[in-house]
Amino acid sequence: MSRVVLAAAVFSLFLSACSSNNVTVDNSLQPYFDSAGVKGSFALFDNGHGDFRICNLTRYRDSLYPPGATFDILQSLIAVQTGVLKDENSLLPPANMPGSGVGVRIAGRPDTGSKAHPALTLKEGFQDSSAFARDEFRELAGQIGRDTLKRWIDSLQYGNKKMGETADLDFWQDGTLRINADQQLGLLKKLYFNQVPSFFNRTQEIVRGIFATENKSSFRLSYKLAQTGMTNGHEVGWVMGWIEENKHPYFFVVNLESADPAKDLRRTGLDITRKILQKLGFFEGLK
Repeated sequence: MSRVVLAAAVFSLFLSACSSNNVTVDNSLQPYFDSAGVKGSFALFDNGHGDFRICNLTRYRDSLYPPGATFDILQSLIAVQTGVLKDENSLLPPANMPGSGVGVRIAGRPDTGSKAHPALTLKEGFQDSSAFARDEFRELAGQIGRDTLKRWIDSLQYGNKKMGETADLDFWQDGTLRINADQQLGLLKKLYFNQVPSFFNRTQEIVRGIFATENKSSFRLSYKLAQTGMTNGHEVGWVMGWIEENKHPYFFVVNLESADPAKDLRRTGLDITRKILQKLGFFEGLK
């Protein structure tokens, strides 16, 4: 491990993690990625002390990757804020009916979707990593509208802010829109504390509540998983969220990459996350 001081420029973007320069580079965590056969980075922010612990600083700070389904975080914020969806129980527009779903349909499973793929609520779709859920979020983007998405992406300085020139709403999956891990962590931190600019507290509370969550007596773990392709043919995965012990939040982002298209980076990433957090003393309620 080594201590490094980062220039303020590292955290200059609007959704950057914070302005703190108190960073520990901990490459003793690298074997967790090596043993899983993936490249990757890990970052943990201790909000109480303002400390970062980062494995593979260059990848964390300088490299941009497609957000994949982690873009659901911003898209869900926009959908609720603009009234396209009412809350976490609103049904996503069915993927087999492009452009449909005008208005808000509340859980109760009316005749939408199909027998094989019943309609998903926002919360269900957010936690579902299947291709069907990805299609429903693409339909949701169509309902929100490209111009509205662009305004929010620009105002928050989300990633490289690129959406491409075509009308195809798949820019967060195909490598057009890219973001670094530091911005991902910054968005998490702002969301947790209701500090994402221009969004109502209610909107942020709803989106915070749709993260996959494990509630135990000694900790509460909340996270979002994603996997998508890269332009070089590799797969990229994300695990991002927070762990709370004794009502104290710690924010984490794991980014990983594999040349094997069949590798489940969501499961691999979550396994790496658990192992690293356990190594750092979490899950015991002692933090």
